[in-house]
Amino acid sequence: MSAPRVVVTGLGPVTPIGSGADAFHRAQLEGRSGVADITHFDASTFPTRFAGEVAIDIGRWIDRKDARRMDRFTQLAVVAAALALEDSGLDLEREDRTRVGSLIGSGIGGMATFEAQSRISFEKSPLRVSPFFIPMMIANMASAQVAIRWGLMGPSSTTVTACTSGADAVGSALRMLQAGEAEVMVAGGAEAVITPLVVGGFAVMKALSTRNEDPARASRPFSASRDGFVLGEGAGVLVLETLEHARARGARVYAELAGFGRSADAYHMVEPHPQGAGATLAMRAALREAGLQPSALGYINAHATSTTVGDRAEVLAFRQVLGDAAMRVPISSTKSMTGHMLGAAGAVEAIASVQALVSGVLPPTINLDDPDPELGLDFVPGEPREARTDWVLSNSFAFGGQNGSLVFGRV
Repeated sequence: MSAPRVVVTGLGPVTPIGSGADAFHRAQLEGRSGVADITHFDASTFPTRFAGEVAIDIGRWIDRKDARRMDRFTQLAVVAAALALEDSGLDLEREDRTRVGSLIGSGIGGMATFEAQSRISFEKSPLRVSPFFIPMMIANMASAQVAIRWGLMGPSSTTVTACTSGADAVGSALRMLQAGEAEVMVAGGAEAVITPLVVGGFAVMKALSTRNEDPARASRPFSASRDGFVLGEGAGVLVLETLEHARARGARVYAELAGFGRSADAYHMVEPHPQGAGATLAMRAALREAGLQPSALGYINAHATSTTVGDRAEVLAFRQVLGDAAMRVPISSTKSMTGHMLGAAGAVEAIASVQALVSGVLPPTINLDDPDPELGLDFVPGEPREARTDWVLSNSFAFGGQNGSLVFGRV
């Protein structure tokens, strides 16, 4: 018996450039940057003093008492899930909720809660921390709170694979649907780590851009002058259903999730394989499951974080996978606008990829005014581009060498 086909019926982005499917899509096509000076804490003494922060009224979506019992990453996940479910038109009152699950990834989890409660522990006593400290901090709580809020009693799980977590969650939800564990999955990623400890940790690694004089232009994937990534926060949630279930309820279908590939570099704690070996494996696996030749792709949403070694390794992987088609397939980086949302990035970029597929307009790579001649592919610089296509691919790669690629196609 063949596995059921799986489709996307709801999109819920919460990002530094806009929240909700329409606002996010519009901001991409405007080439808007969501990067600015940090307001979450006083970063005036830090080497990097900017990030991509989300501006959203949490109280519009979550009761104040409930919000106080959630870390910010969970709050953003719940808002993203609310947006995705609303967008999907799914009437949960008419669903068997034992057949609806949640799978929200996070690379780090409740770091803001950890830092705040650690200060209380050090300054006062470990016995003075909040009784909600542990359940607010742990990474599975975003998925758990989504299940609790909507009464979803199907599979509930969490992927923690650093910057691949969001893509891994979407791909793992695909596997659950294919295996018959559920008919609907609310899947994605969430991250909120614009905190002193995390910004400081990345700064001492020298991983972050230090373009403090011009934050909006600091995230520069594929640029000769790129000097590190820009930290962002956010969440992205997609409603995935079996095609049979979506058709039975008359759902609007955005796209089919036709392929998922994952791999390990097995190379280094933080650096990608220099020849892009693991990335190549993941892309090929996703294309193989979708039954596609690489030349069939009409757009790739790159991982492209704006680091020197990362962008180079991904381009080498593109050349290996695409072969003669490497110069013909348009590629762009959402992170040029949003910054790098870590565990949320893969899910948000999956949404961007689906929107490019549906609209026939490819989002640009902004800030690419000095392309690195060593890279030299079609990175859709500066302006959006009309280009109808039937197949798109989204990449996510992570510290530890964990890689994930998703292929979406027209239904």
